[in-house]
Amino acid sequence: MATRKGCTAAQLALAWVHHQGTDVVPIPGTTKLENLKQNIGALSVKLTPEELAELESFASSEAVKGERHAYMNSTWINSETPPLSSWRGNLEGV
Repeated sequence: MATRKGCTAAQLALAWVHHQGTDVVPIPGTTKLENLKQNIGALSVKLTPEELAELESFASSEAVKGERHAYMNSTWINSETPPLSSWRGNLEGV
């Protein structure tokens, strides 16, 4: 699909996350300026409802199988992330 859309696979993945709603923000990590520019390019990738459904089918619970990393579930157990409502006051004017 990335080839069809004229973008990279990473841009397509970021665009998919971006299309999940106004309360979801992709936060890609990079140390290279060129990768940052490519990540920003994901904002121009527009996905139709049909394309979103196609992408969702690639990662359906039936399609994704297998074990996950043994420590994956414990990475967030001891975190104390404040509720989103407490962030809003700090983000005004940003």
